[in-house]
Amino acid sequence: MSAHETALAVRALPVPAPGVIVQAMDEGVVLFDGRSETYFGLNTVGAAVWALLPPAHRTVGAVCGQLSATYPEVPMATLLADVNALLDDLVAAGLATTEPVP
Repeated sequence: MSAHETALAVRALPVPAPGVIVQAMDEGVVLFDGRSETYFGLNTVGAAVWALLPPAHRTVGAVCGQLSATYPEVPMATLLADVNALLDDLVAAGLATTEPVP
């Protein structure tokens, strides 16, 4: 694993933002934040990442390890990059936070 990949793997996971509503669908989930009226759809892999956020796991590497067991054909570098990109999108949309939740 490269130094960049190692840095991505040890990144602490954000936590779901308070008040986010999660609705399961046939092909994933829809997240809704009533404060900002933000809707965000996740496919089945995105839904799995959401389900693996704290308290289930604490680092991106742990989430990617779990996903790798389900999707062994996907290189770890791809998992790390894709999971980190999704987490960045969730934080940017206000659906997850890196701040302590009261």
